[in-house]
Amino acid sequence: MRLAPLVFALAWPLAAQKLEKLFEQEWERSLRISPIFASTMGERRYAQRWPDLSPAALERDYKDTKAALARLRSLPAVPAEAVNRAVFERMLSEQLEEYELGWRFVPINMRDGIQNTAELANLLPFRDERDYRDWLARLRAFPVYLDQTIVLMREGMRRKLVQPKIVMQRVPGQIERQLRSNPFLVPFASQPPVLRNEAKLVIETAVFPALRRLQHFLETEYLPACYDGAGIWQAPEGARLYAYFARSFTTTGLTPDEIHEIGLGEVARIRDEMHGVMRKTGYSGTLPEFFHHLRTDSRFFYPSSAELLAGYRAVAKRIDPTLVKLFGKLPRMPYGVEPIPAEIAPDTTAAYYQPPAGDGSRAGMYHVNLYKPELRPKWEMMALSLHEAVPGHHTQIAYAQELGEVPKFRRFQASFTAYVEGWALYAESLGDELGLYDDPYAKFGQLTYEMWRAVRLVVDTGIHHKRWTRQQAIDYFLANAPRSELDVTNEIDRYIGWPGQALGYKIGELKIKALRRRAEAKRGARFEVRAFHDVVLSTGAVPLDVLEKRVEEWMNAN
Repeated sequence: MRLAPLVFALAWPLAAQKLEKLFEQEWERSLRISPIFASTMGERRYAQRWPDLSPAALERDYKDTKAALARLRSLPAVPAEAVNRAVFERMLSEQLEEYELGWRFVPINMRDGIQNTAELANLLPFRDERDYRDWLARLRAFPVYLDQTIVLMREGMRRKLVQPKIVMQRVPGQIERQLRSNPFLVPFASQPPVLRNEAKLVIETAVFPALRRLQHFLETEYLPACYDGAGIWQAPEGARLYAYFARSFTTTGLTPDEIHEIGLGEVARIRDEMHGVMRKTGYSGTLPEFFHHLRTDSRFFYPSSAELLAGYRAVAKRIDPTLVKLFGKLPRMPYGVEPIPAEIAPDTTAAYYQPPAGDGSRAGMYHVNLYKPELRPKWEMMALSLHEAVPGHHTQIAYAQELGEVPKFRRFQASFTAYVEGWALYAESLGDELGLYDDPYAKFGQLTYEMWRAVRLVVDTGIHHKRWTRQQAIDYFLANAPRSELDVTNEIDRYIGWPGQALGYKIGELKIKALRRRAEAKRGARFEVRAFHDVVLSTGAVPLDVLEKRVEEWMNAN
C-alpha cells in the first residue's frame, strides 16, 4: 500500500504527456473540420474551405468526438491537469449531446447563419495575393456549403425541428440587403481591376444565385413549416432540448423553474434600486413614467450616427486609464470601436464584441449599432462599453488568449456562456468602483442593463418552458426596463431563436459576485481585489463549478 502513491506519481508524467497529445490532436481536428474558426485564428491551411456539412462528414465528426472522449476517460487522473481535463471533458460531452439532440438541423436564426457569411471577410487578414485567391476559392465553393445547409434544414423540417416564423421571416430581407450591398466584394476594393472583375464574376455567377436559392427556399418551403408560436416547447423533444440548453448555458444543474424564480427575485430587487436612483435625478413621477422620459427626451440621444460613434469612442477612452485601479494584469492586445455593418444592424442588438485573431494579426473589436441613433440613449453607453469592451469581454477574452501556459482549446475555444457573459455583466458593476457612474442617469443605465439580464431569466424560461407568447415577453420586458421597443423586440426575437443562451449572463454574474463576497469575508484585511480579478481571469472560460473550486483554493492559500 505504501508503494501506491509512488506508482501513481511515476505514472503522472506519462499520463500528462498522453493528455497533452490528445489536446493537440483534437485542436488540429477542430481547425480541420471548422475552417471558418481556423481562419479567425489566423490559420491559412484551410482558408479555401467551408465546413463540410454533409451527413457523412457530420457523422464522422460525431464518432471522432466520441472516440476522443473515450480516450480522455481512459487516462488516469493527473492533479496538475485537473482543470484542463474537466473543461475538455465538458466540451466534448456537450458536443455529443447537442448532436444527439439534432440541433445541427437548425443552423440559421435571425442573427446567425450562412446568410451572414460575408461578415467573415471583416475578420480575414487580406495581406497578399494568396489571401485574395483563398477568398475567391471560398466564394466559388459557397454554393456547396449553402446547399448542404438547406439539406440540414429540410431534415429539420422532416423532424419538425425548426425555428419559429417570427424569427425566420426576417432572414429573406437580410439576404436581400446583402444582394444589394454586395459585402463579398468589399475586400477587393483596392485591388487591380483584373482581380476585382474576377471577384465580381464569381459573386454574380456562384454566390448570388446560391443566396437567391436560399431566399426562395426560406420563403416557399421553410417559413410555411416553421412554428407559429415562440418557444422550443413546440419541438417533438422540446422539454429535453430546453433542459439541455439551460444546463449547458449556465453550467449548473438549475431547472428552468428554478431559473425563472431567480429571475423574478432579481427583477424585484433591481426595481427597488431603480426607485432610489430615480429619486437622485430629481424626477418626481412613477417608475414607468421615468422609463418613458428616458426613452423619449431628446437630450438623451445623439442626433446622428457619426456623433453616436464619436460618443462611444469617447466613453472607451475614458474607461481605459481607470482599469489599473482594479486589475494587476491586463491583456497586451488592444481593441477598437467600430460600427456594426449596416446590412445587419436593423436586426441585431445594441453592440457586440469580436475577439482578436488567434495569431495576433487582428485586434479585438467593440462593434456598436448606429442604426436609428434617435433610439440609442446616452445613459446606456457606459454600462454597455464596460460589458462589451473593457473590463468586460475584451479584457477577459484577450487575457485568456495570452495564457500561454494552458492548452490552445482553453485559450481560444472554451466559451462557456455563464463565465464569459457572467464576467462581462459583473464588469458592468465595476463602474462604481472605477468612478465612472458619476451621474445618476449613468448609474440608472447600469441598473437598466442589470435588469435586462434579470428579465432574461424570466422571459427566456417563460417563452421556452412556460409557453409565453412573444407579446407577453415583450410586455414584461418593457414594463421592467426603459429600453426602446426596437431593442426589446430584437432582444426577445433573439431569445426565441437561441433558446437558453440568455440564461448564462445573470447566473454567471451572481456566482462571481458570491465568490467575491466569500473571498472578502474569508481573507478579511488580506483581500485584494486586483488579486481576486487575476484569479478569476487566469482560469480562462470555465464552467462555474471549476471557477468556484479555483477561487476556493486561492482563498484558502497562505
